[in-house]
Amino acid sequence: MYDFIFTKIAEKTLSMLVNEGRLTKLKKIREALKKLKENPRHPGLHTHVNNSYRNYLDKQTFQSYVENKTPSAYKIFWCYGLEKGIIVILAIIPHP
Repeated sequence: MYDFIFTKIAEKTLSMLVNEGRLTKLKKIREALKKLKENPRHPGLHTHVNNSYRNYLDKQTFQSYVENKTPSAYKIFWCYGLEKGIIVILAIIPHP
């Protein structure tokens, strides 16, 4: 089980979804975060390395899917924290 640290960018996305009333999307993101917290390699997340997204910790960045085969599906970009048991949620963004 992991604990999360959210960057301001990730927090802003979650706040935006709440403010816009996009509760279905927010629920899916929360479900994906729950899976990520329990097992970053959960098959439903389709987690893989993302070499194009850099992070401030200079650690390897991963990408996990909130939804699959859905227009504007959201992705979670994350990395392991400096301390054991920590995942840093870098960004939560829709797929272009």
